[in-house]
Amino acid sequence: MESTIFHLNFFKTVILTIAALLPIVNPFSTAALFMSLTRGYSPKQRKHNAYMACVYMFFILAFFLFAGALVMKFFGISVAGIRVAGGLIIIVIGFRMLFPTEKELSEEEEKEVREKEDISLVPLAMPSLSGPGSIAVVLSVSSDLQGWHGYVEVILGILVTAAISYGVLRAAEGLTKFLGVNGLNIFTRIMGFLLICIAVQFLASGIYEFSHQGNLNPPSTPAFHFVVRPEGSFS
Repeated sequence: MESTIFHLNFFKTVILTIAALLPIVNPFSTAALFMSLTRGYSPKQRKHNAYMACVYMFFILAFFLFAGALVMKFFGISVAGIRVAGGLIIIVIGFRMLFPTEKELSEEEEKEVREKEDISLVPLAMPSLSGPGSIAVVLSVSSDLQGWHGYVEVILGILVTAAISYGVLRAAEGLTKFLGVNGLNIFTRIMGFLLICIAVQFLASGIYEFSHQGNLNPPSTPAFHFVVRPEGSFS
């Protein structure tokens, strides 16, 4: 019985991680950017850039998963603070996706990127696939983990999300032809709406925790602090 409950919780955490990450990673919008930047590339170059972008994405998010607790302790950030900050970041990204007003990259940035043979790290992995929103999600998830199995579950969720992203990028040419510009825009708006829903939940959870955290006790002291001297200097 206990084994069955453990397995159910294991898959629940994996699925929840994928459900939280996939809308904000949104490989479908990255697919359009990928096709634009790899215009004129050989199939081999496209495959390499798609693969490496997802590898970089996995390691960036895995780093923040394991370093999350250290970062929070060093800066004296509470779990509630992470959730509220993450919710604010994600809600801004969600509104940008729901109501797009400008290109993801400026003309100067696109020109510079096209001159590079390897675009897998910048701008595909960072900031397209693993930007501030994805990092905020991972930091928020890491704050609730207990035991090594929790990290394994989230790592597996990140790995599955990276695999889905790779599949979408590999099929980018067919997807852009099948969905068209309007189809991709509609899909991006749907993802934006889902992100806003996730962000509201993060904000509500964070505010609830703040309000029940010993009558809003001040956060823990960070590992570093500034001392204001009489003459106005800092140390």
